[in-house]
Amino acid sequence: MIASKLSMSINNNKSSTTALLGCTALVFVLSSPQSFADELPDSDNLNQLRVHGFLSQGYIKTNKNNFFGKSTGDGSFDFREVGLTASLRPLSKLQLSGQLLHRSAGEGSKGGIRIDFGFLDYNFINTPAKEFGARLGRMKNPLGFYNDTRDVPFTRPSILLPQSIYFDRTRNLALASDGAQVYGESRADWGNITAQFGTVFPQVNDRDTEVSILGSGRLGDLKTRLSYIGRILYEQADGRFRLAFSGAQVNAGYDPGHNDPLDSGSLKFTPLILSAQYNAEHWSVTSEYALRMFHLQGFGVPALEQKFTGESIYLQGIYRFFSNWETVLRYDVLFTDRKDRSGKKFNELTGRPTHNRFARDLTFGLRWNATPAIMLSAEYHRITGTAWLSPLDNTDLTQAGKHWNLFAFQASYRF
Repeated sequence: MIASKLSMSINNNKSSTTALLGCTALVFVLSSPQSFADELPDSDNLNQLRVHGFLSQGYIKTNKNNFFGKSTGDGSFDFREVGLTASLRPLSKLQLSGQLLHRSAGEGSKGGIRIDFGFLDYNFINTPAKEFGARLGRMKNPLGFYNDTRDVPFTRPSILLPQSIYFDRTRNLALASDGAQVYGESRADWGNITAQFGTVFPQVNDRDTEVSILGSGRLGDLKTRLSYIGRILYEQADGRFRLAFSGAQVNAGYDPGHNDPLDSGSLKFTPLILSAQYNAEHWSVTSEYALRMFHLQGFGVPALEQKFTGESIYLQGIYRFFSNWETVLRYDVLFTDRKDRSGKKFNELTGRPTHNRFARDLTFGLRWNATPAIMLSAEYHRITGTAWLSPLDNTDLTQAGKHWNLFAFQASYRF
């Protein structure tokens, strides 16, 4: 079914940015002087089923506004993640991987079991100097440093990722897509370059994504269209310095419902992310900058005929003061429209509060890896603005408080 969608939907509107990333994956692999005869054998663990999992329980408390459930008042325990991951290598070059996930996080994610990812991975070339392969199925989106590992608590630098880039209100859209990817890696003494490129169908039909983009009370549904995604990453051989550029062109259409006032409009969303990280023995510094181009057209309603560019940046430091203790300090900034950072134009046009269009978040967190399998985390957020709040947990964002505090605690276990 995926293959038929690909053949029917490919058109000439590919973005030059993601096309360049895809070509890069092929260029640096094919330019290597080594031949196929140099490939390394990969027969270890053949036909062995590997199963891993994790579970976590979180607690969120805010003094204003709701996050991951009704977090004001006594707080909310409606933040739970349970995952089961399996992999099998039936052939030396072929691996099957998948993960089932149960996630509860407020009105936008009310539990149930879903396929987080599941794909076939065929490794055409794997030598000490290069690697090249292809994947087919539901795969993580290679965006920034953290998106393709964000579903596992142990791989996140904090309980909540920087919301200016890794939105939880549209998590399904950002996390994974159905389609095909090619990937490659070039390894040398001066560092490693990894590239991925995919033609995919994003997940756009969940309630949180639809309400965040179109607003509540819509009679129709968003429908996925062929989209493009890619990332190229450089890393020093010792892992000390990392630099990445990632981007996507997400395409979706609107299927109107019965007596729908909206026409069959379309959405084009193009995020571009520049990521940099420096790692020392006891500390790390990470920063990511993003531009997010939105273009909504054809809905027949002036409020949904929009074209604007959002902007995000954060600076994060992590200090490991013991082998099993670490602290994180981060400042995170989001502007819905970089030409209206204060939200004043938005307020004049709509009458809604200016702070609905920006968010500034100062975060302090502490993590204790009690054992290799058990982790306890706590963090405090001082936030100004409400731009990344979910409209499902906050049904009237015009009443949301501008200055608010968020406390989070999470206990996690893996096996």
